[in-house]
Amino acid sequence: MIRLLVGILVFVINTVYRDRPYPRFYVLETVARVPYFSYLSVLHLYETLGWWRKADWLKVHFAESWNELHHLLIMESLGGAGFWGDRFLAKTAALIYYWIIIAVYFVSPRSAYNFMELVEQHAYSSYHKFLTTHEAELKTQPAPEVAKLYYRDGDLYMFDEFQTAHSPSERRPKIDHLYDVFVAIRDDEMEHVKTMVACQQTNAQYSLKSPHNPETQTVILTNAEMNT
Repeated sequence: MIRLLVGILVFVINTVYRDRPYPRFYVLETVARVPYFSYLSVLHLYETLGWWRKADWLKVHFAESWNELHHLLIMESLGGAGFWGDRFLAKTAALIYYWIIIAVYFVSPRSAYNFMELVEQHAYSSYHKFLTTHEAELKTQPAPEVAKLYYRDGDLYMFDEFQTAHSPSERRPKIDHLYDVFVAIRDDEMEHVKTMVACQQTNAQYSLKSPHNPETQTVILTNAEMNT
């Protein structure tokens, strides 16, 4: 079922937006935010009912949605949302997938996270292919202001928060032109993949913590020392 849901999404995006990269990425990023909202909705419900409180997971998933929001803002600044039909398709798909992922999360959180792992893998591949094809062109264009603020000049707490495989401040993208922006977005998608894989581990409810959690930083530093 999960692969079918992802397959439908990928088929529509690949077919409708074959030669329109910015609208394609706009639609992709609009839908890609939604599962994180679904996770947060269910986790908040569990906490409200007193069943399960996972403050770290709420922070990480919100940071993931915040990251996807800025991908979306970048695509909007590049004109990806200029046509009403693209906005209608993106928002309709997002609404449908929101409720589907909520239902899946209630039944099997691991399956819901697997869905997002596959979506993020597709996003990574799409951005990588785009970068390979349009490198020279992208290097001649300036970086949007929203990208500079998110990746370089603003408060980077939320940027660090969704990258559970890194200690805070370990990754700082270079943002000089549009090519750098797409490199940063592509690499963000792989960080989402890593986090979704971590969420599917059998002991995830105990082991997955916020990158800013002191326990997490100790584990990351210990692993780094062992690999040196």
